[in-house]
Amino acid sequence: MKATHPPEALPPDWFLRARLKFRHLQLFVALDEQRNLHRAAESLGMSQPAASKLLGDLETQLGVALFERHPRGLTPNWYGECLIRHARGIVSQLQHAGEELNALEAGNAGVVSVGTVMAPAVTLLTSAIERVHRDLPGLKIGVDVGVSRDLIPRLLEGELDFAITRVPAGFPAERFVFEEIGEEALCFVCREGHPLSGQSALSLEAMAAYPWALQPPGALMRQRVDGLFLQHGVAPPRQIVDTPDVLVALALVDKSDTLTVTTREAADLLCAPQRFRRLPFEEALSVQPYGLVSLRDRRLSPGAATLMSTLRELVAHQRSLQTEAQSSNASTLSLRP
Repeated sequence: MKATHPPEALPPDWFLRARLKFRHLQLFVALDEQRNLHRAAESLGMSQPAASKLLGDLETQLGVALFERHPRGLTPNWYGECLIRHARGIVSQLQHAGEELNALEAGNAGVVSVGTVMAPAVTLLTSAIERVHRDLPGLKIGVDVGVSRDLIPRLLEGELDFAITRVPAGFPAERFVFEEIGEEALCFVCREGHPLSGQSALSLEAMAAYPWALQPPGALMRQRVDGLFLQHGVAPPRQIVDTPDVLVALALVDKSDTLTVTTREAADLLCAPQRFRRLPFEEALSVQPYGLVSLRDRRLSPGAATLMSTLRELVAHQRSLQTEAQSSNASTLSLRP
C-alpha cells in the first residue's frame, strides 16, 4: 500500500493546529464503512463537495494523503487506517459517555460494558454482577460473550470498558493491563444415552469415530482439541460441524450421536440432568489462562471500576479456598499410615 511520508514529526497538539473537528472523526468512520466519498457524505447529511473540502483541508494541514483515490471510491492508506482506528474509539467513547450521562440523569449509577470468554461468564462475572447490584441496583451492565480475538479489538475501539479474556498474539501488549485469573478447564459432552455415555474411561480413537461440533479452525478451544489428537497420533474426526455457538453445538449433541467440547463451567450450567453427560476422559484438558484486561491509558468509569474491584475480590477469595483445600488434602495424606 502506497503512503506519503510526513515532512516532520507531529507535535503533541497537532489536532489543535490541524483544526481537527468531530465532523472529521465522523467522516473517517463513514469513509471506512462506505469507501465512497459521495455515499459517506450522504450518510452524514453533507454534500460531496463539503466532505471533499473537509478531508482535503485536513490532509493539507497534516502534509500527508490519508486515502488512495480510485475511480470508484477511496481506500485508506496506512495514515488513514491509523486515524480511522482512533476515530472509531473516540466516537464510541463519546457514545458511551452519553449513555452514562443519561443513566445518571435517570437516577442510575452509570453504564458498564464488559466482554468475556465463556468460563467466567457463567460463574465469576455473574457472581460479581449480583454482588455489585446489591449496592448499585441502578448500574446498567452489558455483557458480551465471545472469543479473545473478537473482544480485544472492541476493547481497543472503546466499545468495552474492560474484558475477561486473553491478549492474543499480534496485539500490542504494552497497551494492556493483564491480571491473570486462571485457565479454562475443558470437557467433552454427549447426550444421555449416547453409546459412549456408559463407559468408565474413553480413548480418543473411540470418540473420533463419532461426528463432532467444534469451534471453527483457529479458535483457541479448537486448537487445543486439534492439538490433542495430533499429540496422541490419532486421526481427527472426519465429520465436524464448525460453530462458535455452544447452544448450536448442544442442539446437535441433543439430536444425534454428535460430541462437543466446552468449558466445565458451561457444561455444569447448560447440561441438564438426564439430557447431557460429561464424558469421563481421564486426561486434563484446558486452554491458556485468561484474566482481567483493561487499557493502560484509559481511566475506568466509577461503575466499571466497582465491578472490576468486585471481580478481584472474588478471584482472591477463590484462590484462598483453593489453597485451603490443597493444604487440607496434603494434611490428610500425611496422616495416613
